[in-house]
Amino acid sequence: MVFKRLMQSMGVGGPSVETVLANPNCRPGGVLEGRVHVAGGDHATDIEYVALGLVTRVEVEGADSEYETTQEFARQQVTGPFRLEAGQRYDIPFRFAVPWETPLTDLYGHRLHGMTMGLRTELEVARAVDKGDLDAVSVHPLPAQERLLEALLRLGFRFARADVERGHIYGVRQSLPFYQEIEFYPAPQYAGAINQLEVTFVTDPHQMQVVLELDKRGGLFTEGRDTFGRFTVDHARADHTDWAAQLDGWLRQSLQRRGLFS
Repeated sequence: MVFKRLMQSMGVGGPSVETVLANPNCRPGGVLEGRVHVAGGDHATDIEYVALGLVTRVEVEGADSEYETTQEFARQQVTGPFRLEAGQRYDIPFRFAVPWETPLTDLYGHRLHGMTMGLRTELEVARAVDKGDLDAVSVHPLPAQERLLEALLRLGFRFARADVERGHIYGVRQSLPFYQEIEFYPAPQYAGAINQLEVTFVTDPHQMQVVLELDKRGGLFTEGRDTFGRFTVDHARADHTDWAAQLDGWLRQSLQRRGLFS
């Protein structure tokens, strides 16, 4: 009996949890739907709660080091306390709200190199937390984001990679503790002036703030990377702008002011 209690305290023979998403694809500001299946083990268990959390990989830059960590940035508790009998099955439907600032992971059906995203299921039993179940999630761009990314591709920019960096962008309203940078190799007409272009979207239900940064050929403009462009786009008006022409104009003017483009 003592051995059995010891094994139970270590989680042996305890409940298991599995989350099944109805569709792992979503957009910022959308929802993920599915069910959490909790199965009882070989003894009755008091469950404190079941919660879901959206997590991604984040780069953290310190004074002397740089490292990656997994960060939860949205969380939803789907049950309160309940008792799970031995062998009992407990199914919990859910609708999980995806934050508007959620980083993108996929573009035109392809995973953006460098991006990871998952919905993690957390179950607490007697103050012991099990975070064993993680389901991959694909976040696709909003129509307004798609328009700008398509414009860059039409201009000849090529996607390089994407990452998520902890921190806040100066002068930009931001609710999450990190931001995504989508990096592009320069189009041929700009290749002599810049190394790469980085795009960041900070989105809310009505509009998105777009931040453009570029690396000058041969080095950075400043130690902190100069912001060359920052503008706001209403979701409803994104279809009414020739973004390729707009972006090309901003790029040429910015580079000409710095004497990098004739």
